[in-house]
Amino acid sequence: MEKFIPDMYQKSIYDIDYRKLNKKGIKCLLFDLDNTLVPVNESVPTKRVKELFTVLEKDFKVIIISNSGKKRLIPFKEGLNVDVAFSSHKPFKKKYLKIMELYGYKYHEIAAIGDQLLTDILGANRIGITSILINPIGDYEKFCTKINRFLEGFVYRKLRKRGILQKGEYYE
Repeated sequence: MEKFIPDMYQKSIYDIDYRKLNKKGIKCLLFDLDNTLVPVNESVPTKRVKELFTVLEKDFKVIIISNSGKKRLIPFKEGLNVDVAFSSHKPFKKKYLKIMELYGYKYHEIAAIGDQLLTDILGANRIGITSILINPIGDYEKFCTKINRFLEGFVYRKLRKRGILQKGEYYE
């Protein structure tokens, strides 16, 4: 169960203390796309996401890592002027390792931010990078995500019973 526990839990990407991450030596931020940056049914980045990324790019390498395909990520790559890792197969390690090799980052220099315990948090924790959970920002989800959410419910209940992770109780 420890692999499902995020290092940080915040309400949204806008509530994360990025200065604190920078002081901890984080140099690269890996953002999930769907229901982390934008709702699943949004096809381009919002003005607010653009503004956040403009600020973050001063201190971090920002990469979008998603299980979605290339076609879904291209408008975000172009609209945000960031690199993307599509078809990542999170929570498997392969794409994380490729990013580390390609950009030369070490485990302690990367943080992954996402809305799902079973993909984003598990993937980050399996590889040993900082994991940051946020609440999903949209109501609509694809069928496979609905299955993940159902399974995620069991994990949340187990962690809550242990007094480890409670939805809505944020921490850094």
